[in-house]
Amino acid sequence: MREAFILLIIHLNAGQDIQGTSVVANLPFLMRQNPAETLRRVLPKVREALHVAGVEMQLTAAVSFLTILQDESVSVHTYAHSFLQVILLHLEHRDAGVSNAWLETLLSVIEVLPKDTLRHEILNPLVSKAQLSQTVQSRLVSCKILGKLTNKFDALAIKREILPLVKSLCQDVEYEVRSCMCRQLENIAQGIGTELTKSVVLPELIELSRDEGSSVRLAAFETLVNLLDIFDTDDRSQTILPVVKSFCEKSFKADESILISLSFHLGKLCHGLYGIFTPDQHLRFLEFYKKLCTLGLQQENGHNENQIPPQILEQEKKYISVRKNCAYNFPAMIVFVDPKNFHMELYSTFFCLCHDPEVPVRYTIAICFYEVSKLLNSGVYLIHKELITLLQDESLEVLDALIDHLPEILELMSTGGETSVQENKLSSLPDLVPALTAAEQRAAASLKWRTHEKLLQKYACLPQVISSDQIYYRFLQRMFTIMMTNNVLPVQKAASRTLCIFLRYNRKQEQRHEVIQKLIEQLGQGKSYWNRLRFLDTCEFIIEIFSKSFFCKYFFLPAIELTHDPVANVRMKLCYLLPKVKSTLKIPADKHLLQQLEMCVRKLLCQEKDKDVLAIVKRTVLELDRMEMSMDAFQKKFYEKDLLDQEKEREELLLLEMEQLEKEKQQNDGRPMSDKTFEKKQFVLGRDSKTPTSLPKNIAISVPGSSATPSTSKEIKKSKLIRSQSFNNQAFHAKYGNLDKCTTSKSSTAAYTPSVSGLSKTSMISLTDDSFRTRNTNSAPSSFSSNTSLPSTSRGTGNSVDPKSSGSKDTQPRKATLKSRKSNP
Repeated sequence: MREAFILLIIHLNAGQDIQGTSVVANLPFLMRQNPAETLRRVLPKVREALHVAGVEMQLTAAVSFLTILQDESVSVHTYAHSFLQVILLHLEHRDAGVSNAWLETLLSVIEVLPKDTLRHEILNPLVSKAQLSQTVQSRLVSCKILGKLTNKFDALAIKREILPLVKSLCQDVEYEVRSCMCRQLENIAQGIGTELTKSVVLPELIELSRDEGSSVRLAAFETLVNLLDIFDTDDRSQTILPVVKSFCEKSFKADESILISLSFHLGKLCHGLYGIFTPDQHLRFLEFYKKLCTLGLQQENGHNENQIPPQILEQEKKYISVRKNCAYNFPAMIVFVDPKNFHMELYSTFFCLCHDPEVPVRYTIAICFYEVSKLLNSGVYLIHKELITLLQDESLEVLDALIDHLPEILELMSTGGETSVQENKLSSLPDLVPALTAAEQRAAASLKWRTHEKLLQKYACLPQVISSDQIYYRFLQRMFTIMMTNNVLPVQKAASRTLCIFLRYNRKQEQRHEVIQKLIEQLGQGKSYWNRLRFLDTCEFIIEIFSKSFFCKYFFLPAIELTHDPVANVRMKLCYLLPKVKSTLKIPADKHLLQQLEMCVRKLLCQEKDKDVLAIVKRTVLELDRMEMSMDAFQKKFYEKDLLDQEKEREELLLLEMEQLEKEKQQNDGRPMSDKTFEKKQFVLGRDSKTPTSLPKNIAISVPGSSATPSTSKEIKKSKLIRSQSFNNQAFHAKYGNLDKCTTSKSSTAAYTPSVSGLSKTSMISLTDDSFRTRNTNSAPSSFSSNTSLPSTSRGTGNSVDPKSSGSKDTQPRKATLKSRKSNP
C-alpha cells in the first residue's frame, strides 16, 4: 500500500493531466481502503494539482468528492475540514461547466453539514459574494446557495440573515441574476412559512412579473403557479389572477418559449384558480387553451421542407411543443369545463389533438386517453371513434402509449362507465375488432418486438369486452400462428398465455376441444422441437390459469410423454416443469397419473444419456420427493390453494352448463332464459376467483345469442346436476379423451429414488415403451380451417437419435407413443 501511495504521488507530481485525472478518479477507492493515509499524503497533492488542472480533471474531482461524501468514508466533520474549502475555492471557475459541477457537489454537501458549519463556512462569506461588486457568476452561485440554505435554518434566522440577501438579488441590475433568484423563491417560501411568504415573497414576485426581461417574467409566472396552494382565495383573486391574465394576453406577442411554458403550466393554473373565475374569465381561458391546441396548424405550408428557412422550422418545433403540452393538460381542462360539457366545449379540440399531424402530440394524447375516459365516465362513448383512430395510427409509438391502459379503456368503453351494467356497449362499435387485429399486425411487421409483446399481453382482456365467437374467429388462430412462426421468444410466450386465457373463457365446448386438440397435435406432437418447447410453456400457463382437474384431463399425459423426446432441450425443460405437473395431482383420485409420472422419471434416470439432462433429473427427483401431495379432501395447509382450485373448476363446469341450457331451450321452444337465471350464471362466472390472469376482477361475461327459459321442475334440476358432475369425464380427443382407459394400470410401481443405482433390475426392465400406448378413436377437428382429424402415430422413445432428423426446427413429424400398460400378475 505504501508503494502504491508513492506511485500515485509521483503521477500527480508529473504534471500530466491524464495521470492526474486517473489518480483523482480513484480517490473514493483510496478513501475506502485507507482514509487516514489518503488524507495525509494524497489529498494535499490533489489540491495543488487542481490549481492548474484542466477541465477534465476538475470535473472528475467534483464527482469524486461527491462520491466520497455519499460513501460516508469519513465523518461529516472530517469531510468539512478536508474537502469543503477545496469545493468553495473552485465554485467560480472560469469554465461554466466546471463551476456548475462544483456547485452541485456543494449543494449536496449542504444537506449534511451542521448549522454552525453552514453559518461560518458558507452563509457568512455569502454576504460579500452576493454584492454588486462581485462577478455575475458569483452572484448566480449565491442565488442557488441561498435557495438551498433556507431548508437548514429556522424562519427567524432566515428572516434576519437570508431574506435581506434575497431582496438584494431580486433587485440586481443583471436580468440573469434576477431570473435565477426568482426561481429560488419557491424553496425560500417553503422554508419561511405562509405569513412571511405573503408579506415578503409575494410582493417580490409581483414586481418581477412586470420586469422588462422576458426570462424574468417567465420565472415569476412559473413560481407563482407553483406557489398557488400557499395563497388564500383573496390573494389569488385580487393579486395573482390579474398578473396571470396580463401574462396570457401578452404571451402571443412575446417569444415562443413563453408559450411553451404557459401551455405546460396551464392545467395547474386553471386547477389552482378554479372557483374564482367569473363566467367571462372562464370562457376566455378556455378559448385561450383551444387556440394553443391548434397553434401552427392554421398556417398553410406548400413548400418543400428543404426550402423552409431555418427560423421557420425552429418556430414550428416550438409550436409542436406547445400542442404537446396542451395534450398533456387535456384531462385537467376536462375538469375545468366539467365532464358534462365535454361534447360541447372540448370534443372538437380532442378530435384535433388525436388527428394532429405530429407524432409527439398524438403520443401524448394517447398517454392521457385513459384519464380522459375515466373523467368522462358515462360519456365515454363520445370518444369511441378517437380510440379507433389511435389504434390505427401509423406510428407504433402512439400505439405503444395507448396500450399501456388498453384493458382499462376497453372496460370503460364496454360498460359505459357504469359498474353494474349488463349490456356490452361495444356492440355499437363495429370497427373495434378490425382495429385491434390491424394494430397487432402492424406491431408484428415492425422490429419493435416489445410493443408486440405488450399488445399481446393486453389482449388477454378481450374476453371481458367482446364475444367468445369474435375472439375465436378473429384472434385465436392468430395466437396460434404467432406461437408457431414468430422468432421472438417473449412474443411467443405472450401469445401462448393470451391463448390460454381465451381458451379459459371460451363459451363453446366444441371450440374448446378443437383448440386443445390443436395444441396437443401441432405443438406437443409437432415436428419442430421449438414447437414442443412452446407446448411446455403453454402447459405451465394452463396449470396457472385452469383448474388442476382440467390440466390432468387434457394435458397431463401429452406433457409427460415428452420425457421420450429425442431433443435434450425438450427433456430438460420438461424436468423443470415436473414439480408443477405433480402439484396438479390429487390423491387418491389421480393415483394412476402419479404412477405414470413415476415411471417417466424412473425411465429418465435409467436411460438418460445427456449428462446435463441427467443432472437436472436428479435434482428434480429430490424436489419431487420433498413435495407433499394434495388430497381430494381439503387440507389445512393447502386450504387456500384448494379453495381457489375448486372455484376455477366450478367456473369451468358452469361454462359448460350454460351452453347446455341454451342449446336445450333453443331446441325446445327458442324462448330466452329468464333474467334471474342468466344474471345468476353471469355473477358466478364473472367473479375473478383469484385466478392469476391479466383479466380484472368482477368480469361480467355475456353470451351472445343465448336463449333459454327457467325451469323449476325437479327433473331439470337433476339433469343439470348430472351434466355438471359429468363434465370432467367427457372425452374429446382421439388419444387423450379417455384417461381411464389410458392409465388404469393395476401394476404397482416403486417410489422415486434419487440416484440411478437405487433402481432394481426388475423395475428397469418394466420401463418399456408399452407403458405409453393408447387406442385410436374418432377425434374432434384438429384445426380451425379443417375438420379432418390428424392421424395418430407412434414414435420411438430412444434418446440416441440422429440430430439431423430430430434437432432442427424442420424435422420429420414426431411420433407419439402412449400405450396402456398391461397389468402384471
